[in-house]
Amino acid sequence: MKDKVSENLLEKWLTAWSLSRKLSLPVQYKSGFKVEVGEEKQKQRYVFSEPNEDFFELSYIIDESWVYLKVCAASDRFIKNIPEKWKIEPQGYMMYCFHPMNIPDSKLADGYNLECSEDGFVFTIKIIAENGELASIGRLVLVDNLAVYDRIVTDEKHRRKGLASFVIKELEKIALSKDVFNNFLVATEEGRLLYENLGWEVFSLYTSIVIPSKI
Repeated sequence: MKDKVSENLLEKWLTAWSLSRKLSLPVQYKSGFKVEVGEEKQKQRYVFSEPNEDFFELSYIIDESWVYLKVCAASDRFIKNIPEKWKIEPQGYMMYCFHPMNIPDSKLADGYNLECSEDGFVFTIKIIAENGELASIGRLVLVDNLAVYDRIVTDEKHRRKGLASFVIKELEKIALSKDVFNNFLVATEEGRLLYENLGWEVFSLYTSIVIPSKI
């Protein structure tokens, strides 16, 4: 792992995350950033590169449910210094790949079609099954010299056919065509294993905490 996520890198990734979801761009909040998400179970998110004084201060100020605090660190670096009202979410991983991915050129599995669309800096690859179902999807967002891969999902009925790897490979081709070689994403535990097989490495742990609804 790298030593620390820089504020610049964090802002680029969070900008891409917001663009991918058509949200307002992140705004500076002291040493971190704030995004208005507007969902029922994620109203806002505050993101910090480390568990510092600003992070701890917010953990005491926030009492509203479904406002997330997120930090590029393991939970054991802060858990003893925040109120018990917070729940730790499953571990996330910031990952990077600053070289070509380990994905051999392959043919899309029979019975599937590829669709590609572009909306500003956001590129979307979809794989559609013969019956019209969305089998797999992924997005690429380019922010300066960073290619951020986001919301890569394969429907459970269509797994174990190499669809996710195919989507990632197609997204990588787009990034390379734009002369962007620095790849970045945030993965779940399950996703981390896939990306490591493709040549990605963990840049930093990424931990989320939230106050759940009392109902």
